[in-house]
Amino acid sequence: MSRVLIIGGHGKVARFLTPLLVSAGHSVTALLRNPDHRDDVTLDGANAVVLDIEQADRDAIAAQLAGHDAVVWSAGAGGGNPARTYAVDRDAALRSIDAAIQAQVRC
Repeated sequence: MSRVLIIGGHGKVARFLTPLLVSAGHSVTALLRNPDHRDDVTLDGANAVVLDIEQADRDAIAAQLAGHDAVVWSAGAGGGNPARTYAVDRDAALRSIDAAIQAQVRC
């Protein structure tokens, strides 16, 4: 069994992936921005952790990634706002990669 952390844990891909990982015997942690989505993610079988990846710095992300065997990036701004898309889909993704390296997690 491995410990997998999904960044963007309430998105469509993450909500499809989580039950597959859980049924295969993996432990899943799902990072999500909106605390109102905790129950959905928990019902999928993941441990829900609220962290706004757009605002979190590398150290905060690394702290959440520590102890996990793998990380899956499934976050996205959803379009509509170019500045936010850039902030999430590029900047937060790059910080998350750096955080995974810092926390010694496979990507």
